[in-house]
Amino acid sequence: MQFIVIGHDLPDALPRRLEVRQKHIDLCNEMKAKGTMLYGVALVDDDGKMKGSMVVCDFPDEDALDAYLKEEPYITGKVWGKVEVLPCKVGPSFAK
Repeated sequence: MQFIVIGHDLPDALPRRLEVRQKHIDLCNEMKAKGTMLYGVALVDDDGKMKGSMVVCDFPDEDALDAYLKEEPYITGKVWGKVEVLPCKVGPSFAK
């Protein structure tokens, strides 16, 4: 199952984002190697400042997605305030 995960930063998140950023990147790299992280981007405001993140993931089921969300450093580190999860289907041009 494929999902888009959109994490919206809390207004005061920048110091915490910087604190846990490497853990987030390390987890993304592990997931990419396993094939569960398909794509990720930083969301920025009109001034180019970070305001959130978006990842496209592929998990065998929702339980696996929930397990990822429980360990995501931007969630555990209180960077993301609101998290949206949308089921999706990656188009054939981008499919693994």
